[in-house]
Amino acid sequence: MIRVRFHTACDKIVGFTLDGHAGAGISGQDIVCAAVSSAAYMAANTVTEIIGATADITVHDGYMQVTLTDKIADCQDILSGFRLHLEAMQEQYPKRVHLMNTEV
Repeated sequence: MIRVRFHTACDKIVGFTLDGHAGAGISGQDIVCAAVSSAAYMAANTVTEIIGATADITVHDGYMQVTLTDKIADCQDILSGFRLHLEAMQEQYPKRVHLMNTEV
């Protein structure tokens, strides 16, 4: 299962952590994992490369953590859209994707 934790502070999304594998197919052919990974990379790249926010980013097999260090207010639309996308994925694949919130 892919566990997605959204980190919030003062009702703002300040980052997220993805952990695990969907297990919906063999490695390289898992459409759930590919969809979640693609959306996560798009969100991370948009906030850093398009908006210009600074973020601490850690990525390795089955894991991604993104923590914004500035321009948090400017990134809310992107991160809220990412969350909305993953909520739809969770509805469609409830045994494969699970979302949580953590106040930091």
